[in-house]
Amino acid sequence: MNNTRFATAIHIMTLLAKEPSEWFTSEWIAGSINVNPVIVRKELINLKKTGLLESRKGKEGGVRISRKPEQIAISDIYNSVKNSEVLGKKNQFPNPVCNVGKAINNNLEVLFNETNDLVNDFLRNKRLSDFVNQFE
Repeated sequence: MNNTRFATAIHIMTLLAKEPSEWFTSEWIAGSINVNPVIVRKELINLKKTGLLESRKGKEGGVRISRKPEQIAISDIYNSVKNSEVLGKKNQFPNPVCNVGKAINNNLEVLFNETNDLVNDFLRNKRLSDFVNQFE
């Protein structure tokens, strides 16, 4: 897996949390992450949809964090950008005649849900403020 969405979102939120009253452009944020601003804008949309940041348009526009970092769980960030299961996808067309094939996806569904719950429980106990404090 080569999915950097969560890492990008944490980077964005850390930058915004360091200067909560400042408005940052996607270009400025992209410079810190060293990626194309389009990648940043895609994640900004998701973070805004979940209420983690606010934006304004215009010459003085940009984005900023919408809540105090201690009010944001890392699981909030994770869930705002998560688009697939932690362990990947299930097999699309297993053999329905095979004893394993006919039941594999049902059993994987249980395993995937349990794993996702564990990840969320772990990240729910971590605050953005604790992560940000590592950069002091």
